[in-house]
Amino acid sequence: MAPSGKKPKKNALENLIAGGCAGLVESSICHPLDTIKTRMQLNRKTTSSLGTGPLDLAKRIIEKEGFLSLYKGLTAVYSGIIPKMALRFVSFEYYKEILPPAFAYVNEAASQNIGLVTFTAGLMSGLTEAILVVTPAEVCKIRMQSQYHSMVDAEVRKKRKYGNVVQTAVTIVKEEGPTALYKGIVPTMLRQGCNQAVNFTMYQFFKTKWQELSNKQELAPWQHMLIGGISGGFGPAVNNPLDVVKTRMQRQVVIPGQRPPYASITQACSRIAREEGIAALWKGLTPRLMRIMPGQAITFMTYEFVSKQIQHLKSS
Repeated sequence: MAPSGKKPKKNALENLIAGGCAGLVESSICHPLDTIKTRMQLNRKTTSSLGTGPLDLAKRIIEKEGFLSLYKGLTAVYSGIIPKMALRFVSFEYYKEILPPAFAYVNEAASQNIGLVTFTAGLMSGLTEAILVVTPAEVCKIRMQSQYHSMVDAEVRKKRKYGNVVQTAVTIVKEEGPTALYKGIVPTMLRQGCNQAVNFTMYQFFKTKWQELSNKQELAPWQHMLIGGISGGFGPAVNNPLDVVKTRMQRQVVIPGQRPPYASITQACSRIAREEGIAALWKGLTPRLMRIMPGQAITFMTYEFVSKQIQHLKSS
């Protein structure tokens, strides 16, 4: 993602490896925050005598279900985030390469607008990962995370409906049909597209400015981490209602012949706001930011570090 001509061009395999490594490291560290976020969004209560903050919820989960319950759905995340991150960076670099000539057919100035190219490449990258990886992986993850069972009691674990990601996917397909794995695909596409458009644009902007101010093309890992963390907070702050709707739609079990509680984005937003208050559309924002900002910091730092190591190996 360095300025053109300053570094050897990375090929698709290098982006695949660096992106996959970034996804593995990020998910291993940040998954408990995602579990907390999902539980908060699935809670339909508007008031409670219990603490409603992420720390209170984390404490209750650990007390009732055991510490490992914070890692429910991690196998689904691994099966999704590693190919997702690999696909994200591969597709982003691909779109960023083919868009300028495409824009030139319409407007020559647009083809030279790096910000516009980066934004559009990020948008298309987000849509691509949402369709190919994110939606089915998150349906499985949310089903696993929403189970309020103990991870300490072996007998209770044996009786849980959803075990690992493969068994969860098979169960969903068997009971609800293969299309159930694509529940919530529209809000997922909108969320991922928005996130990556803003994420890559802001990351490239801050990175370029830092390079200009420091007069250095090579930034330190901690600088990539800081820039990645800051850029990762912009998208979620805007599109949290889409994430709440996506979570509700992917959690529900659709019974043939019956209208699901959440049938579309607009109907779901209207129902949630009417029944739980407008603030309910922003449930889980704090743990989501706590999850995504450090997650993006780790992702970009790892991606840049692994890419740099690959370049060193190639040149040695």
